Amino acid sequence: MEAGEVVVVSCAAPREKFWGVLLGLTATGVTLRAVPLDACEDWLRQHAAGGPALIGPVTIFLPAHRLERIEIEESSGAVECFADRFRRMTGRDPKDALLGGPAGGGDARREM
Repeated sequence: MEAGEVVVVSCAAPREKFWGVLLGLTATGVTLRAVPLDACEDWLRQHAAGGPALIGPVTIFLPAHRLERIEIEESSGAVECFADRFRRMTGRDPKDALLGGPAGGGDARREM
């Protein structure tokens, strides 16, 4: 697993899942630019409609003791991954949208 890949991270205590771009992975934990998995559909519709940014990705560090699973998000057969679906519905690269790249209104990380 390399920095820059789109991943799904499952956490414990509290139980959460995040979808986003892996920024770093060390023995102490993982750093992501991500959206909570339960908000991904709304985030996708927001981008597809071109409306105001009400939901946005956050940069988060998750300590290793909370990590249950990290998986590279990819399509499998007829099942389309969220990144491919985002690309198809918006015409944008999901990494650009998560990291605040082209058509994202600047670097979203600076707005925090």
